[in-house]
Amino acid sequence: MKITRLTTYLAPPRWLFLRIDTDAGIVGWGEPIVEGRAHTVAAAVDELSDYLIGKDPRHIEDLWNVMYRGGFYRGGPVLMSAIAGIDQALWDIKGKDLNQPVHQLLGGPVRDRIRVYSWIGGDRPADTARAAKEAVARGFTAVKMNATEELQYVDTYDKVEQVLENVQAIRDAVGPHVGIGLDFHGRVHKPMAKVLMRELAPFKLMFIEEPVLSDHLEALPELAAISPAPIALGERLYTRYDFKRVLQMGGVDIIQPDPSHAGGITETRKIAAMAEAYDVALALHCPLGPIALAANLQLDAVCHNAFIQEQSLGIHYNAGNDLLDYVTDRNVFAYKDGFVAIPNGAGLGISVNEAYVAERAAVGHRWRNPIWRHADGSVAEW
Repeated sequence: MKITRLTTYLAPPRWLFLRIDTDAGIVGWGEPIVEGRAHTVAAAVDELSDYLIGKDPRHIEDLWNVMYRGGFYRGGPVLMSAIAGIDQALWDIKGKDLNQPVHQLLGGPVRDRIRVYSWIGGDRPADTARAAKEAVARGFTAVKMNATEELQYVDTYDKVEQVLENVQAIRDAVGPHVGIGLDFHGRVHKPMAKVLMRELAPFKLMFIEEPVLSDHLEALPELAAISPAPIALGERLYTRYDFKRVLQMGGVDIIQPDPSHAGGITETRKIAAMAEAYDVALALHCPLGPIALAANLQLDAVCHNAFIQEQSLGIHYNAGNDLLDYVTDRNVFAYKDGFVAIPNGAGLGISVNEAYVAERAAVGHRWRNPIWRHADGSVAEW
C-alpha cells in the first residue's frame, strides 16, 4: 500500500482536517491544528508530504521518525501539530486496513468508556452557575471554566473576589460533588497565582489548569505547596522531551497533552506512559473537532492513567459549526451519565461526512483568538 495524496480542509469554526489517500482505496483522516494558525499548519503538512508520498502508510513509527528527525529543526507547535494530524490519519488507515479500532492495535482497551466534562462560561467567565446547572442536567458530572479575565502581574483584589464568587455560585448551584476544573489559561502570572490558589483552597476543585504558563515550570513546586487542588498542564507542550522536564521537576499532578499538537497518537501514548511512571494522571486536551476527539478516545482506551476527557460539544468557540456536524453518525460519541463510550469502529472509529467537509471548507475560516489589553494599554495574556 502506498500513500498517494494528502489534502487539508479548513473547516469552520476553527479546525483543520486532513485526508490521506492510498492506492488501495483506504482513506485516513486526521486533525492537525494550532488554533489560530490553521493556514500555517496546512503549509507544514504540505511540506511533510514530500516524505510521505509513495510510502507505505502502515509503517507509522518509521514515518513518524522521518518527519520528526528528518529535518534539522524540530519540535514546536506548528511542526508537531502537522505531524500529529498525519499520525492520526496513518493510524486510521492501519485500523481500517485490518478492520480493527486503533485501540486494539495498541494492546486492547483497559476501559470501554471515560468520564467527560463540559465547558461552561466563555472567554470572560459569566453566567457560570446557570451553565453548570444545565450541564449537570444533561448528565455531566464535571465542568470546567476559565477562571479569570486578564490579570496584571500584580492586580487588584476585586478580581480575586470575582473568581471566588463565580466558583461559589457554581458550588451553590450544583452541590459539593460535581467536579470543577478551573483553567487559569496562562493568563495568571506567579504573584497572582499564589494569591488565587490560596484563596481557592476551600472549594475542593477537581484541578487547577495552567496556573502559570508552561514557560515557567520552575514555579510549579512552589505553587503546588500552596494549594490542595491537583495542578494540570500540558496543552502547550509538544513532545516527550518537553514533558520529561515537567515530570522530573515535579509539582504537576495531571498532564494534558493534546494529540493534535503533541505528535499524534504515537507520541502521546509515549508521553502518557512516562507520566504513569511518575504516578501522574492523564486528562487529554481536546477543545477541537470530531477527528481529534476520536483520536483522543482511542488513547483513553489504552492509557491506564487517563481519568477524564475534554470535549468541545457546545463550547463557546464553536460558532457556526459544532462537534457532531462533520460525522455521518451523530451517535458515534455516545454520551451517558457523564461518560462517553470509546468508539469501536475500524480505525479511529468514526465516519467523516466528506461532502459536508468539502462544502464547509469552501467557506473556510481565519479564526484568531482575541487580543486583550490591560488598563495601561499593554498586551494581556489571553
